[in-house]
Amino acid sequence: MDDTPSQLPATLRRLRAAARETGFLMSCEERTGGLLAALAAARPGGRILELGTGVGEGTAWLLSGMDGASGLVTVELDPGVQAVARAQLGSDPRVTFATMDGGDWLEAYDGEPFDLVFADTWPGKFTHLDRVLELVAPGGTYLIDDLFPQPGWPESHEVAVRRLLTELEGREDFRSVRMAWASGLLMAVRTG
Repeated sequence: MDDTPSQLPATLRRLRAAARETGFLMSCEERTGGLLAALAAARPGGRILELGTGVGEGTAWLLSGMDGASGLVTVELDPGVQAVARAQLGSDPRVTFATMDGGDWLEAYDGEPFDLVFADTWPGKFTHLDRVLELVAPGGTYLIDDLFPQPGWPESHEVAVRRLLTELEGREDFRSVRMAWASGLLMAVRTG
């Protein structure tokens, strides 16, 4: 069975070209993107948070699955790479861009919880975990990727991943499943 997504966001080709031009190498893996689109589609009128916009490939996947009543907040520290996403996706009224450290954003946020949180950067995954999990609505989904070794990650990455998996799987308020697929995923659904 071929698990490559057959429906791609219309902006994906342009975003990939821009990623190559800027030297950005950590874009959302295509199979992960397909899962993001499906999870977003499962939440009509959903509130979605993406931590780590990058050049916007994950953002494009999320938007491709969202309905017109859904909203997406995407947070990125690097204004240069997020500028690519803003140029390609900024005219979509469903997306709000925040350019700041994800940890600072999580600490400052005081709004409603989210139905889907995709943590694709260190804050919300390896730091600020308790805070981001507080922001997942009951029945909501928390998804993380890049759990397999990645080029350029520090040697401490593997230790951080093991610690993170142990912590998530030990929580009684989330039901987690590991997926040895794409870049290594974990999906957790808030049960309590």
